[in-house]
Amino acid sequence: MQSNAKISPIGVVAVQPAAASTASGDFQDSRFAEEAERAARYRLVIEEGPQSGSFVYKTLDRVTGEVVKQLPREQVLDLMQAAQYSAGSVFDTKA
Repeated sequence: MQSNAKISPIGVVAVQPAAASTASGDFQDSRFAEEAERAARYRLVIEEGPQSGSFVYKTLDRVTGEVVKQLPREQVLDLMQAAQYSAGSVFDTKA
């Protein structure tokens, strides 16, 4: 580092948020607020699956407790618990 380097301060400009006087601005803000509220309503839960090393991912509605989405689906979990199930054995490709 040079010992003769000169460091000088720079001016700072305060930035004010734009006034929400336009209709499109109000619409954008409300839409984003609604989207954020809807997204905050859901919670991801990861549970251990029926087989060793498998997992079940559930999206739950915090308000109602309802399972909105689940991966893998219930039908696939039922197949996994069957004694004759093995990975890739869902379809019989032999003619």
